[in-house]
Amino acid sequence: METSRRHLFATGLATAAALPASVALPATAASTPKPRWGKGIEGQRKADLGNGTYLNPIIAGDHPDPTLLKDGENYYMTFSSFYSYPGLILWHSTDLVNWTPVSPALSKPLGTIWAVDLCKHGDRYFIYIPAAPDGGEWSIFAIWADRIEGPWSDPVDLKIKGCIDPGHMVGEDGKRYLFVNGIRKIRLTDDGLATDGDLEAAYQPWTYPDDWVTENFAPEGPKLLRHGDYFYLITAVGGTAGPVTGHMVIAARSKSIHGPWTHCPHNPLVRTQSDAEPWWSRGHATLVEGPAGDWWMVYHAYENGYRTLGRQTLLEPIEWTKDGWFRARGGDLSKPLPKPKGGKTGTAGFALSDDFSQDRFGVQWAFHDPKPDEMTRVRRQSRTVRIAGRGTSPADSAPLTCGVGDRSYRIEVTLELEGMAEAGLLLFYNHKAFVGIGFDGERTRTWQYAEDQAWNRQTLKSRKVRLRLTNEANVVTWHYSGDDGRSWTRHPTRMEVSGMHHNVFGGFLSLKPGIYCTGDGAVRVTDFTYQALA
Repeated sequence: METSRRHLFATGLATAAALPASVALPATAASTPKPRWGKGIEGQRKADLGNGTYLNPIIAGDHPDPTLLKDGENYYMTFSSFYSYPGLILWHSTDLVNWTPVSPALSKPLGTIWAVDLCKHGDRYFIYIPAAPDGGEWSIFAIWADRIEGPWSDPVDLKIKGCIDPGHMVGEDGKRYLFVNGIRKIRLTDDGLATDGDLEAAYQPWTYPDDWVTENFAPEGPKLLRHGDYFYLITAVGGTAGPVTGHMVIAARSKSIHGPWTHCPHNPLVRTQSDAEPWWSRGHATLVEGPAGDWWMVYHAYENGYRTLGRQTLLEPIEWTKDGWFRARGGDLSKPLPKPKGGKTGTAGFALSDDFSQDRFGVQWAFHDPKPDEMTRVRRQSRTVRIAGRGTSPADSAPLTCGVGDRSYRIEVTLELEGMAEAGLLLFYNHKAFVGIGFDGERTRTWQYAEDQAWNRQTLKSRKVRLRLTNEANVVTWHYSGDDGRSWTRHPTRMEVSGMHHNVFGGFLSLKPGIYCTGDGAVRVTDFTYQALA
């Protein structure tokens, strides 16, 4: 599927990220002062510094392709959820800086899910979803709800084939349109659940100088708004990943949804200039009005030295200029910025530690690349989740994963085997890239380079084991305990994982903690704890 995207949408690969600080950072990153974020739940970093300023990211970790809706005094946002199901978690904020998850909107697997568009038309909410079910041809689907919290409808296939990155807008004619990569548009029926016309060219994007170092042209991620006398079309060009200077934000405007479109004279509005900056490959932006009437831009970027965390969500102020255009004015994003005024400060994030007394599938937990029947593997009991085995190794086991947003953290979990099973704790990117340790009741198993290191097995005669994963700036240490954590044995191998990211393995994913279970038995999972490390 990744190969198909490269051929269809020219996304490509490039050089791996720099090594982390604990190993060997490039001189540019090593000389950069360590950022100081706020401390949130479990020590997780948070943007709000508590003094009227914030430090990006506003949502840390793998939250790419943000799509943002202002609904009265409330803001809602969701992101590409790729292979995770339930997916499309909706997040809520009242100040644009502090965000908490509400619920997942999509439960029916559609394959990998990329850049969606969240919008409201009349009293109904819509999410337009590019997906390729069963690895087949891409199409745009729609789901809808009368309440943002759901329930959300089953997906409706709009049969807009070979397209990604939808952006919804109502024209001056009162009709609804979707813009897609290319940049092309198609009219929708009034209910927004079918097409009412043909896909046609809409805009030929502004072209940057040929000597700029980018991944490819790749016009994508069209997002639209109507402001004053104009429609504004914000587009990403330059490629999503690859060289850090590639991805960028450009804009155009027109008095008609049908054009002609005029390029913004300030293009590009956002672009990483060098690998010395804290945020790489900045792009895919949406404009939004703040609580006090000022304006902001939300987009994604990779963190310098931490591509393993995926693309994270940034917030930058903009200003409207006298000529009716706008400029980004965040400046040096390694420094705090003034928070949007007028909003009510809320809670940021949520605790990842889980005693399994509540169902947190979708919000926290999701199977990687699940089959339609994946949730039949799960049986919830008192403070326990039982997961039936699948496959023969982590690669084909559809591990249960949990996204994180900290540079360094420690995780512990207790796993108890049932029947002829093997289970363990992973850091999982995809079937080609993962590390971890497992056990089968007799000995440990070491997974490194996505392979079983048969020479590296230790005797461990226990069917109930507590495992510990410590990730310090992409250097991973493992411990295991057969006596409920009263004593620990350090695994003899430490693992360096900074290269496990999209530019090496494709897929636009992030490196996530995961729990796997293979074989004919099952694993009982209890007492998952998370702690961010300074």
